[in-house]
Amino acid sequence: MNNILKSMLIVVISLLLSNTSMSQTGDKSDWKGGYPEGCTTITVGKDASFDGSVITSHTDDSHRTRSWIDIVPAKKHNKGDEVTMYKRVQDNSLAMPAYGHVEIGRIPQVKQTYGFINTAYPSLNNKQLGIGESTFGGRKELQSDSGIIDCQRLCQLMLERQTTARGAIKMAGELLAQYGWNDYGEVLTIADKNEVWHLEIVGPGTGKIGAVWVAQRVPDNHISVNANASTIKAVNLKDKDHFMASDNIFDVAKQNGWWNPDKEEFRFCYAYAPHSRTSFASRRREWRVFDLLAPSLKLNPNDENYPFSVKPDSLVTLENIISVFKDYYEGTPFDMTKSLTVTDKDGKTVISPLASPHMPYDANKLFKINGGWGWLGERTIARWYTMYATIIQLRNWLPDEIGGVEWLAMDNVATSIYVPIYGCVSDLPKEYKTPGRVNGYTLESAWWIFNRLGTLASQRWGEMRYEVDSVWIPMQLEMINSQKVIDKEALELYHQNKKDAVEFLNYYSNKQGEKVMKEAVKLGDFLWTKYDEKF
Repeated sequence: MNNILKSMLIVVISLLLSNTSMSQTGDKSDWKGGYPEGCTTITVGKDASFDGSVITSHTDDSHRTRSWIDIVPAKKHNKGDEVTMYKRVQDNSLAMPAYGHVEIGRIPQVKQTYGFINTAYPSLNNKQLGIGESTFGGRKELQSDSGIIDCQRLCQLMLERQTTARGAIKMAGELLAQYGWNDYGEVLTIADKNEVWHLEIVGPGTGKIGAVWVAQRVPDNHISVNANASTIKAVNLKDKDHFMASDNIFDVAKQNGWWNPDKEEFRFCYAYAPHSRTSFASRRREWRVFDLLAPSLKLNPNDENYPFSVKPDSLVTLENIISVFKDYYEGTPFDMTKSLTVTDKDGKTVISPLASPHMPYDANKLFKINGGWGWLGERTIARWYTMYATIIQLRNWLPDEIGGVEWLAMDNVATSIYVPIYGCVSDLPKEYKTPGRVNGYTLESAWWIFNRLGTLASQRWGEMRYEVDSVWIPMQLEMINSQKVIDKEALELYHQNKKDAVEFLNYYSNKQGEKVMKEAVKLGDFLWTKYDEKF
């Protein structure tokens, strides 16, 4: 099928999918240009973390991406096998808004692929390669439908075929040059057990095949963040230990008049995604992450730019990162609940228990909440429309089967809990694998279990949040504090029989998932009962 016919088919299918809904609305109000201001990723170098782990992370903040997660095993392939590439299109034909996937091409498969955790954006393989993601859009003139690789498929290809961040970036550059990028501007935070990089990609221009990309390494003693804005500025390709880029990185900017080498220093973010740097929805999150982990810098929350990476004030723990992802600017001028006050029984002015940072957008105008995101309020780190979130630990002193751990939370991180899933697992509880968008609400879906809890808690946030915390905080600490014991037991088994170690970690990971789902259902029932007449 030639490219013209292929493009026509995509358009037709897109129209059919978007118009088959009986009751669905279009994209939510926080969708800009067809994609949401969604997804935050934080990275930590090995000398900046509490135990020497390299860390990447991701919140999948989306109204459409899938709610189920499964494990794709390692596979051997035959000569001539191919990998199918897809284009995402809106699908409003299901119970909830979703994405459909239309085949747009194929590329040759490799002889052997690694197993990986198959989240909406594939996240961790069994060789300790982890990926986070955040969309920043970029210039519309750069977007091309001539390529066949999108962000989700690139994550998959990296995890299936590579063991190091540098190898994944190099492979991505080669594949994109040959087959072309078909997506918005994206950043992938790619980590292995020794280092972590930010890879920023935009298209080559309308009707062209290829991509423009740059990768910058986070120093080992630094942390970094991406929050839907390009953050890579000056590019020094002589420093091969910290930078990689496509051959066309400077030429495309010059040819389009986006950079004049005679007048200014080249900065990738301003050449290819200048509008992302003006967004308070992005900049506020960048500031908040740095301010929480490196407060001594005293960064200005209204600045347009922040450093690509910073040294944290102290070594970053799992608890630190979890706390950051739960944040919604409480105690800052950007707290959306600060003016929603009532008088308590002692005559003291306090924030109303009904005030919530997770209110629907139409409540903002009702309560006159207008912030850095306009009438959407403030774009907080924790979001009520998060599908899932990951914190990925990669540890070079342990075998790959034990060293790679994905801490996985479902739905709004502010009301959820992270469960350790070791990169060697072969299966997950059935509830994690159950789609939640096809038929709508069901307690057979892990995402719905946590979504119900988060939705309930937001109705009377000032009281219910403490009920949720009283259950999750000690349970979360128990899982974190148990990690050394679990690692030690797994390592002892590994030295005796690798298979036994894998089975042990598979059993442990699944039991933790089952335990938190049971508690989430129980906690949701409790809140509904206790607060029935108060919301």
